[in-house]
Amino acid sequence: MTILSCRKELLWMTAGAVIALVIMFFVHHFKTEQNITDLLSFKARRADLVGRLRLNLALASEAEKSAVLAVTDKDSQTFADQARSATAEMERELKELGELLAIGGTTDEKSHLDQFTKVFTDFQHIDNELLDLAVKNSNIKAYSLAFGPAADTLKEMDSALSRLVAKNTETAEAKNVAMLAFGIQAAALRIQTLLAPHIAEESDKKMDDMEALMTREDQQVLKNLSNLAALPTLRGDPDLATATMDYTRFNEVRGRILVLSRENTNVRSLAISLGQKRKVSFLCQDILSALQQAILEEPIAGVNNVVVSNPRSLQAEFSGKGN
Repeated sequence: MTILSCRKELLWMTAGAVIALVIMFFVHHFKTEQNITDLLSFKARRADLVGRLRLNLALASEAEKSAVLAVTDKDSQTFADQARSATAEMERELKELGELLAIGGTTDEKSHLDQFTKVFTDFQHIDNELLDLAVKNSNIKAYSLAFGPAADTLKEMDSALSRLVAKNTETAEAKNVAMLAFGIQAAALRIQTLLAPHIAEESDKKMDDMEALMTREDQQVLKNLSNLAALPTLRGDPDLATATMDYTRFNEVRGRILVLSRENTNVRSLAISLGQKRKVSFLCQDILSALQQAILEEPIAGVNNVVVSNPRSLQAEFSGKGN
């Protein structure tokens, strides 16, 4: 009875040990698969964040270009707001990514993040300057004045001078009136033709040169108007008064055009967009691409060191095996 009792006790102990080992095996296996799933989920979160950063970077750049090219203040402001909104979203995503990498990012990933953070700061500074300029549309407003009110007042002046010449063809001063009137028209036209190049010009020095030419032509116009007014036959002439008033209005509009042209907001914003902004945007995308690749290539124990191109699909695969 004693030997039999010992055998039974030994069998029970052996069976208990086997059961315990089986339980430990399944617990360990479950924990291992659960750990892999957690790691894949962590990888997916980081990779997705970088993907969202890249998308919002592209959206911000596209909206910025639309703000620069828009022809109305309303459209420029709408696109500028969209660009700033996308950039603000990037700030939130960058903060979240930094927190995740602080928990479990590799040295390489953190290095890429540091590089991007510095370049992104430059991106924001350039973007703020560019968008502030784009919404002012000073060059577009200058063009609108040049081809609108300025052109209209000169057309009215030309008509008044033409009437003045026509009704004096039989007078003793016919030739003098015609020469002075045509001189006014030619000089005013030369001023008008300089307005568009002035608006498009980026160089202050070249603007100065064009304004000097305008001043000389303006002096000629004023001189000819004065000489016409001095002719006894034209004293109190309504067409001469109209021409003089029209040229005064033209000069007032011209002054506004030159002020807007000097601000040069559209020319400057376009230059920044095609130069500094374009370069920093490409650099941001390159760094984010390298960061995303580093995250995807990060090895996970138990996944045979396979490069994960889609962490979420692999995560789903392991989750399915655990069911």
